[in-house]
Amino acid sequence: MVADWYDGLTLATEWRPATEGVVARYRLTLTNDTGEALRDFRLGISGPARVSDDAEIVGAKVVTQISNFCELAPERGFVLAPGASWTVDVLKLDYPIRHWTDGATTGFLILGDGTPRSLRTVPTRREGSDTVQKKGTAIYEVPKHPPVPVSIVPWPRQVAVSGRRTAPAGLAPIPSTVGKAAAAAFGKLTDKLFPGEGLLRPAHEGGFPVELAAGAGGKEGYAIEFSADRARVIAETETGLLYGLITLGQILRGARLHLRQLNFPTSGRIEDAPVMAWRGSHLDVARRYYARDEVERFIAILAWNKLNVLHWHLSDDESWRVEIDAYPQLTGKGAWRGYGMPVPPLLGSGPERTGGYYSKADIRAIVGFATGVGVDVVPEIDMPGHCYALLQAIPALRDPGENAPYFSIQSFPNNCLNPGVEATYGVVETILAEMAELFPSRYFHVGADEVPHDAWESSPAARALSAKLGTTGTAPLQAHFLQRLQAFLTSKGKITGAWEEAALGGGIDKASSYLVGWKDTAISQNLAAEGYDVVVAPAQAYYLDMANSEDWHECGAAWAGWSSPEKSYGFEPTAGWTEAERGHLLGIQACIWSEPMTDRAVFDRLVFPRLSAIAETGWSSNRDFNRFKALVGLMPNLYGRYEGF
Repeated sequence: MVADWYDGLTLATEWRPATEGVVARYRLTLTNDTGEALRDFRLGISGPARVSDDAEIVGAKVVTQISNFCELAPERGFVLAPGASWTVDVLKLDYPIRHWTDGATTGFLILGDGTPRSLRTVPTRREGSDTVQKKGTAIYEVPKHPPVPVSIVPWPRQVAVSGRRTAPAGLAPIPSTVGKAAAAAFGKLTDKLFPGEGLLRPAHEGGFPVELAAGAGGKEGYAIEFSADRARVIAETETGLLYGLITLGQILRGARLHLRQLNFPTSGRIEDAPVMAWRGSHLDVARRYYARDEVERFIAILAWNKLNVLHWHLSDDESWRVEIDAYPQLTGKGAWRGYGMPVPPLLGSGPERTGGYYSKADIRAIVGFATGVGVDVVPEIDMPGHCYALLQAIPALRDPGENAPYFSIQSFPNNCLNPGVEATYGVVETILAEMAELFPSRYFHVGADEVPHDAWESSPAARALSAKLGTTGTAPLQAHFLQRLQAFLTSKGKITGAWEEAALGGGIDKASSYLVGWKDTAISQNLAAEGYDVVVAPAQAYYLDMANSEDWHECGAAWAGWSSPEKSYGFEPTAGWTEAERGHLLGIQACIWSEPMTDRAVFDRLVFPRLSAIAETGWSSNRDFNRFKALVGLMPNLYGRYEGF
């Protein structure tokens, strides 16, 4: 039997929502369109959907399950004849399927000898619906009569321009005592984002002269003065000069691509500066691996949107992504997933060995590129929860006396570093020390989210630590763990970042930390009221893994609801805050969790244009969604696939 034989096997999945008198049902159908009978096999499926531990299953039994990986077996002696189908009905999942990307995205067979074989897997459909799946960035057309004459996102503080000329062939920056770094950075951005467009062009090739001059503007502000034959950018810093060049580049692209609707001015002035200091985007590379070039292009997109922070989520239950010299097993085992491996196929990965990690050389190159274009890279190693991959790589960090399982909300067993195991601190500090040398940012994020409420209950080491501290429960143990990490990071000159849960159980030192509020729109205000510096990132508005609407055919998750571009744009991060609370606002950030990013066209649809909507909130003092919608179609995305609504 050769591998090609399995090309005739197809796995299709269908969701039937619960209605009055009808239970919800998730149906898996394996069809044998080969000429041979199939016997002595099991079926592996990989999420995001998760089969509940107590689910009633008709037609199969669960052999093994870890989070969203599930292995199902038919009854003993079952034979799938040629032309026949095997149907399995799962009558309970951990959460209802609301969008087509929620279901199993990969299926594979495990043969009697343990050999895995990939299957053709059809995207999940909903009973009674058509098969259209929306992916690829939604197209926002520039209207026939746009509300403003020039294309700029995010919109500047003041725009007073007039006149019109033919769009220049490109821009030719002319540094003075300042501007060399800004001009070089602009060249790197345009090479990444718009190769072949010639946005940066020397004067002898027809480049439009742009003088770069020193002046007032603060850390990131700038001004642009237009005349018929040149422009002048004035700023206090190289970052401000770069932002001025980006604005000119956006104006030029708009006038070039939509010459009837948008202008390149011949007179007037633009004055600009951001309203928030922290304008960021989180990127989860643990659930899906993005290669170095993809990460650098994404950083370039951040800079083009005048976003200045990349919160880089480098570890989670599903993988470990950064090279650590002291513990090569972290990437040797934790960076890879596959059938029979320490980390199984998860979130749609197949039975083959898949994954990757960033070498130290990769990280230095990525951080260097980001620094050059004004983006601060803040690394995150998620602890003490979300450490399944880490603990698979270094199992000696488990308490051998722990004799009962606990499960994370994503159904990973015993996935937390144990604060009562003293060896944990030496390992973690070694990791943090190596990473501190790679990341010059003054911030280092240590996670702290979603530790199960019953973590470590059966651990003698944890119980002994609780007795020593005179505390009970999980939260004080986590606080103790985080306080020790914070003390170490402070000794390295770092400010400790964490998710909102780091305030529990006694919290961490407010003077050298910041927290990211994510569960709802009120938590950030509460944290600010407690005295924490805060980055606002509520799941209901700024989590870009959430679908764009309730429509089944949209891609994305739904556990926090949904958020259209207009909804994300309209969210007011500090509505109702007192002046004292606003004093603790660092800024805002998008969060890109990669569980539903089943392919790159899904990434584009979920992230764009909402990323630009959040960028305009962080930058602009005068927002208008109709203006934004008219212009945002000119902004770059990551992969360039368009299918529209």
